[in-house]
Parts: sequence; structure tokens; C-alpha cells
Amino acid sequence: MSEAAGLGAGAPREWRFYIGDMISFAERVLAYTDGLDQEGFVSSGLNYDATLRNLELIGEAATHIPEEVRSAHGEIPWRMIVATRNRLIHGYLGIDNDTLWSIIQDEVPELLSLLIAMNAKLRI
Repeated sequence: MSEAAGLGAGAPREWRFYIGDMISFAERVLAYTDGLDQEGFVSSGLNYDATLRNLELIGEAATHIPEEVRSAHGEIPWRMIVATRNRLIHGYLGIDNDTLWSIIQDEVPELLSLLIAMNAKLRI
């Protein structure tokens, strides 16, 4: 497991690092799906698997953000992010590719913008 996923050994990571992780994972999702339509994405094999993994990692990183920080940044759908991770990682009722594609096309770009704005505020 990668240190970026927060699963490495050693001292606990500062929660702010997880925001950076979420940004990186979201950027990867967009890079892995760039230029693909839904059909191409679903049949892509490696891109599909890598995209799912990075969506899972976004949710995993979100679980490390303290509740008071989540509350202060209510514009970010924290619960939905974690719930999506849980659905993907546990494969509840299979994965609906229409919903997955909608998340990739609509939710991830917006989430990325919100995370970048949040990260910029944290650096002030």
C-alpha cells in the first residue's frame, strides 16, 4: 500500500496532506479518462481499473479529514465521496457504469476545483 493512501507505517500524517492526495487522485482520474467516451472507458481495461482505484483513494483520503474541517468546508460532498468509495471498494450490487461515468464527467472536475480552492485557502 502506498504512503499516499495513508496506509504506510510511521507517525500519523497531517490531515492537510490528504487534501493534496485527493487533488492528485482526481487529476489522475481525469487524465486516465481524457479523450475517452463511456464505451471506450468501460472497455479500456487498465484505464478503467486505474480510474476506479483512484476514485477509491479519493474516498479513502477523505476519511482522514477531521469532522470539524469537513464541516467548515461544506461545499465539498464529503459523505458522498466516502460513500462512493465504499460502494466501489465493496462492489455493492456491481458497478453501474452509467453512474460511474457521470461521476467521472460531472463530479470529479467540480470536486477537483473545490479541493484546489480549499487547498489554496489552507496555504494562506
